[in-house]
Amino acid sequence: MNRLTTVSLLALVLSPALAWAQQTSPQYPEWDKLSPAQREVLLAPLRDRWNSNPDERARMFERAQRWQQMPAEQRQRAREGLRRWEQMPEDQRQQARALFHAVRGMDPQARRAFLQQWQQMTPQQRADWMHTHPAPPPPTPPAPPSAPAKP
Repeated sequence: MNRLTTVSLLALVLSPALAWAQQTSPQYPEWDKLSPAQREVLLAPLRDRWNSNPDERARMFERAQRWQQMPAEQRQRAREGLRRWEQMPEDQRQQARALFHAVRGMDPQARRAFLQQWQQMTPQQRADWMHTHPAPPPPTPPAPPSAPAKP
């Protein structure tokens, strides 16, 4: 049996299983069609963060407003960036933090010049730069609210 015939036969055999798998995968409804209990499950973590961090409420609200005003493609880029960040090894995160910290106050021309210089550095030169320009420590997540003492 040649390879094309084998692949075709395999496709015919597996097609009902694939169709069934697609039908059984959960389809989540739009927000308006969620039950009140489902909405509560989704909102509870946000409510807890809001209530336990009164000093952060203004920033949280500003971010939510900014997110609503973003075009869909910009939101998608932000989601992809977050996914990349979450998958990045810690040493690369440190490097990214240090670079961000170094360039964030620069004008666009100085930033471009610095990044061109960075790209031309050897790994040892980059390591030396990182040693002399360490990243600020990452923000620590707020502690969960403590339970009130029982009398």
